[in-house]
Amino acid sequence: MGGDSGGPSGDGGKYVGGAATAVTVEWGDCLILKVNDAVGTLAGGRYNHPDVMAAVILGTGTNAAYVERAHAIPKWHGLLPKSGEMVINMEWGNFRSSHLPLTEYDQGLDAESLNPGEQIFEKIISGMYLGEIVHRVLCRMAEEAALFGDAVPPKLNIPFILRTPEMSAIHHDTSSDLKVVGAKLKDILEIPNSSLKVRKVIVEICDIVVSRGARLSAAAILGILKKLGRDTMTDGEKQKSVVALDGGLFEHYTKFRNCMDSTLQELLGDAYENVSIIHSNDGSGIGAALLAASHSQYLEVEES
Repeated sequence: MGGDSGGPSGDGGKYVGGAATAVTVEWGDCLILKVNDAVGTLAGGRYNHPDVMAAVILGTGTNAAYVERAHAIPKWHGLLPKSGEMVINMEWGNFRSSHLPLTEYDQGLDAESLNPGEQIFEKIISGMYLGEIVHRVLCRMAEEAALFGDAVPPKLNIPFILRTPEMSAIHHDTSSDLKVVGAKLKDILEIPNSSLKVRKVIVEICDIVVSRGARLSAAAILGILKKLGRDTMTDGEKQKSVVALDGGLFEHYTKFRNCMDSTLQELLGDAYENVSIIHSNDGSGIGAALLAASHSQYLEVEES
């Protein structure tokens, strides 16, 4: 579900309520709920697994949401919910910091994007951009190191010509002669002949770019766990912290997923035993349906 807050246009719709994460509109006999994908995944994950305390989207874009103790939210000045908890929609794709390991390739991509200066974190970890980062590195190597011979292949000058699914196929090639890499170079960049040495270089570039994205994703998840005090293990404590993940990058890019998981284990140490990462397939859609159903019941009780 989309993250924007808007209702249907025209007559007949009644605005019921909304926040930064969701908006509800009555439309005839129907209740329409638009909910942020991370919040939807959190709701769907928590319905199936009561220990789910955060949800992360790692797909074309990226975002996260988590359950916070209401008294720990300094910006909230209204009545506290009976549960004592509130959902925080982080919009972490827009995180930026001088500590992020940005390269000239990232800076160039950002400057030429439709939203320069925004969504910096998203531009270095999400599926929309990983392939383009590799593409930009290949362009530089073709120009300055003659990676593909004396002339730069014309197709290499087309922005976003290397998509992340194709990059994943290249990265996961296990054949002795890297046959898949050669085929992708031929089909996408119209490079008919490539040496095994060049193919190995390209696989290594994919590995570097993906490892950075996966490790940063793990660090961001650790940030949520630290905020909630769940990044350490105390004697006798067995409280499970479950993080629900959804998105094509996490689901289909095995090396990204494995690197993120191993990094989280590296960062948490023994506390990793109490943390579980689960795949919440179509979690945002399921969660939105559950939220709509629960909100309908709430309205019925309020009206009675």
